[in-house]
Amino acid sequence: MARHPHLDNPDPTPAEVHAHAAAARARKQAEAAAIGIDQAFVARLVDSFYARIRDDALLGPIFAGRITDWPWHLDRMKRFWRSILMNTGEFSGNPMAKHLAMPGLDEAHFARWLELFYATLRDLESDPAATRLVGTRARMIADSLLTGITMREHGLAGGRAGAALPHV
Repeated sequence: MARHPHLDNPDPTPAEVHAHAAAARARKQAEAAAIGIDQAFVARLVDSFYARIRDDALLGPIFAGRITDWPWHLDRMKRFWRSILMNTGEFSGNPMAKHLAMPGLDEAHFARWLELFYATLRDLESDPAATRLVGTRARMIADSLLTGITMREHGLAGGRAGAALPHV
């Protein structure tokens, strides 16, 4: 296992920090590309997933009540997922704040979101490793959002709110 550069250089220059970050980003992007996660994959995933969301009896009305400009939202979600899956760094925003502002979200909503997400992944699957990676990241996000919402309402008792959410 390679040593982490900061062990050999505990006081790097800004240029060294930038070079290290760029190398890590390039490595993560190459790893994603090797299993088929690229811009085209993210675009298909987002477009297909949100088509399912819009048609869903549970989630469709929630999104319809909040999203008035679907092309803008889809573009934003593509930037989000490219940042998450390809480490592009192009997304800025606060998903937690957006979800905290939506009253009534609970485990059933996040479980359904994951079910639709996983179904979309299975339909698009060209590499099981990509399905596992993307599905795992989606579950982590859903768990984090649900836990944040539940902890706001119930304090520390909500700390494991997402434990029962489905896995890919």
